[in-house]
Amino acid sequence: MFEKVLIANRGEIGLRVARACRELGVRTVAVHSVVDRCSALVQYADEAVQIGPGPARRSYLNMPAIIEAARLTGADAIHPGYGFLSEDPYFAEVCAANDIAFIGPPAEVIAQLGDKTAARAVMKHADVPMLPGSIEPLATLHEAQAVVAEIGYPVIIKAAAGGGGRGMAMVREPAGFAQAYAETKATAQALFGDSRVYVERYLERARHVEIQILADRYGEVIELGERDCSAQRRHQKLVEETPAPGLPEEVRRAMGAAAIRGARAAGYVGAGTFEFLVDGDHHFFFMEVNCRIQVEHPVTEMATGVDLVAEQIRIAAGEPLRLRQEDVHPRGAVIECRVNVEDPARNFAPSPGLLETFVPAAGPFVRVDTHGYPGYRVPADYDSLLAKLLVWAPDREQAIERMQRALAEFQVTGPGVRTTMPFLAQLLAAPSFRRGDHTTAIVDEVLAAQAAVPQGR
Repeated sequence: MFEKVLIANRGEIGLRVARACRELGVRTVAVHSVVDRCSALVQYADEAVQIGPGPARRSYLNMPAIIEAARLTGADAIHPGYGFLSEDPYFAEVCAANDIAFIGPPAEVIAQLGDKTAARAVMKHADVPMLPGSIEPLATLHEAQAVVAEIGYPVIIKAAAGGGGRGMAMVREPAGFAQAYAETKATAQALFGDSRVYVERYLERARHVEIQILADRYGEVIELGERDCSAQRRHQKLVEETPAPGLPEEVRRAMGAAAIRGARAAGYVGAGTFEFLVDGDHHFFFMEVNCRIQVEHPVTEMATGVDLVAEQIRIAAGEPLRLRQEDVHPRGAVIECRVNVEDPARNFAPSPGLLETFVPAAGPFVRVDTHGYPGYRVPADYDSLLAKLLVWAPDREQAIERMQRALAEFQVTGPGVRTTMPFLAQLLAAPSFRRGDHTTAIVDEVLAAQAAVPQGR
């Protein structure tokens, strides 16, 4: 096991990693920006090193500063959390070049699966179901139009180097395709420094379901069940749950088996997530692989009792998986709501500020992962995620009721500070969510229903 892990992240995931390390008997180093010097992670970690000013590009994305902090403190491993450098193959290579373990997949695996067209090629070879579309990047508009002529509209144009819902455009008819193709290439170049794109058939009213996997360096791969992430806004997830409502058991098993095949084909090591789209007939199609711990990993932890972060660290330290597939037994229903400091009344505009009151929900089978505390000033420099609120119950109906209670209990106040909790409560009360037949369109449907209500009512 490692002696000291540097946490190259911040916020709730940084604190989550630090807690896992403490339970493993591993010392921790928190790197932080100037604006995060009073963060909960800095206060919790064994050591802290300031690595730059507020902007992420000069702090949490500053590879030389992070590596130097690891060398100065004697850290023998770096945990990147999610976001920032977590899926940067070059950073994994830099860690290796400095004899520092990167807690994540090998650099070549990250590079291969981070390239969406390369990932599709691997999954095709592993017989993982995919939507019709191009495997190789499309070199010209004419080539792209030929693919669309074969698969039909609607289609979605995606950046090969994209991710996180960025660098994509949906097109319903030929008239708009050429412009969307040119704009997506330009966006891809601006965001990722890579203008390559591919096209696949767009799935109307789909559900977004993902499979959590763990894989060690000795060829053992297991899956730990699915998470339904269909409640999302602009491709950003708001609510996640397990089990996926209404998903037949045979489909669930087939999806898990496909994820294992894909992981083996890619030579995957560590914790990862295979993301799929599911249509109305329960056919599923590969979308992408996230080569890191996910924001929503606690959903799987609460259902299975497996500490995914601890297992991730053990795998990186060279230990074989302690679990076999037959050891994984998800129980009950788990729902997670992401509490963001955003104002739904102002189109979800960020609303950071000083937290005067911060009282997380509590009670039976409630978990809150957060870096917030009374007196903490939420900075405007980073992602707006403040907390992840989770509940467990024997079944989905009880889990929804428990979540509604927990959302009503959670108190966050401060000058100008707003959170998404009132909207989340409305989302969970939506008839389609209660029935469990909602799709990725549910957030737009709830917003449209609110807009249709006359003012003053």
